[in-house]
Amino acid sequence: MVTKEEKELSALVARILLAAGADEQNARAVAEHLVLANLSGVDTHGIWHVGGYLKAVDAGEILPIAKPGIIKETPTSALISGNWTFGQVAANYAIGVAIEKAAEQNIAVVGLLQTHHIGRLGHFVEVAAEAGMIAMVWTGGYSEEEPATVPYGGSVRVLHTNPVAMAFPSDEESSMMFDFATTTASGVKVVNAFRKKEAVPPGWIVDKDGSPTTNPADFFDGGGHVPFGGHKGYAMMMAGEYLGRILTGANDFVEKGRAGAINRHQGVTMTVMKADLFRPLEDFTREADEMERRVRAIPPAPGFDEVLAPGDLEDRTRTTRRRDGIPIEDEVWESLLEAAASVEVEVN
Repeated sequence: MVTKEEKELSALVARILLAAGADEQNARAVAEHLVLANLSGVDTHGIWHVGGYLKAVDAGEILPIAKPGIIKETPTSALISGNWTFGQVAANYAIGVAIEKAAEQNIAVVGLLQTHHIGRLGHFVEVAAEAGMIAMVWTGGYSEEEPATVPYGGSVRVLHTNPVAMAFPSDEESSMMFDFATTTASGVKVVNAFRKKEAVPPGWIVDKDGSPTTNPADFFDGGGHVPFGGHKGYAMMMAGEYLGRILTGANDFVEKGRAGAINRHQGVTMTVMKADLFRPLEDFTREADEMERRVRAIPPAPGFDEVLAPGDLEDRTRTTRRRDGIPIEDEVWESLLEAAASVEVEVN
């Protein structure tokens, strides 16, 4: 296990991306986003991706100096093209546009397409919450070329992980936030279990016949993810497809060779509204704080140490890792060193 400080790790990742062809602004934005994911304890969306991004740049799937832009807009909406840049760069721009429009018009809806993997969704809704706004992000389109998830009651892949995120501002407490795949587990977790030759928990995946399995190899042999929560998660997964891909018209903007099979059909919809839409912000945040404290005060059930509010784990992990450093698994660190070496970046 290797431990690195946030600034040191961000600087290293930025240097690697610069050497791979990104400009300084894009490299810094992606590096900060990836390291913040690790800092938040969401290691599946952190620096683990650097090597893959470099391969995508080399293949022309990511245009490393491209900038996002608005295709069309109204006072309360915008459709944004990432112009096939890094997903984090495009999504940062999109949430910024949404916040700016919502500040003027109370509510805004922004669609994003033509971009690569956008990373940890929780970051973008947290940015809005810090601005005193409520935010929702819905995604879809990942299954158009490479479906990975069976529908509820089905045995053949047709959908994907279609993650969703929401955040709500607070005052003294951390923002109430959630960010999760609409499958029982994210795709990266199954990949990691397969790589480590470890079983996955029951309920994560099915085999090629649609039967439950804990062997991750079965997933790669024609099996699939399953929606979380049975038919309820399946409905949210479908909502992500409608609100992400179908609403934005992402399929109409696909370009061969860009973003990779999973991401080139990606559509993302961000909805941002003022938390003081109906009442003063201080009243909203006061009751938001009280709601979080109320649930945390509930006695824990057997097997649990405490009750947490959504977002508490990420907030606590950031505090701990800023103090003690970010722990990095040896395999992930080696992959980062390999990525650095591939673009002739020296690592001390």
